[in-house]
Amino acid sequence: MSTGIGIVTGRKGVAAIAIATFFAMPAVTFGAECKQERAVYVDRDGAYELRFAPLNSPSAAASNQFKISALKTSVIMEGYVMPSEDPVRAIGILMFNCPEGDATGADLDACTVWQGAVYGMNAKGEIDNLQPEGAEAAEKLMLPGLGPAIRESSAWGNGKASVAPWDVLTLKECAT
Repeated sequence: MSTGIGIVTGRKGVAAIAIATFFAMPAVTFGAECKQERAVYVDRDGAYELRFAPLNSPSAAASNQFKISALKTSVIMEGYVMPSEDPVRAIGILMFNCPEGDATGADLDACTVWQGAVYGMNAKGEIDNLQPEGAEAAEKLMLPGLGPAIRESSAWGNGKASVAPWDVLTLKECAT
């Protein structure tokens, strides 16, 4: 009679090892396999989700498009990332309930929730501008001032967003 613990063989043992290996892998492996336009991020409190989607236009001025959902509410904000120059930056804009069709500058100002630099962070913690579609997904995103901007916007209030997100979002998954 053996009192030691051995390796289980057979299909059940191999499946258990494979499952344990998959779930033990850090989120870092998602970035290596995921393109930025399919990346999904969450804030540290699990109150917000940022989901990228393909632009489907080679002539688009934007380099990325995304939606931020305030989870457990009906609030969905739409955003774009555009390259800028001098200095080179990935600049994001986030909007909520913008009018359809022709809009004035005042209309756009009223529905703009946040605007600022969008940074991507790799597994080593190195920060750079968010890369365009087709690039490897960043492990983390940094949107400086996002939480306070949402709190001061039309997306905040009774029946809307009521928790301000942290400015750093972590890669959750790669959408299919």
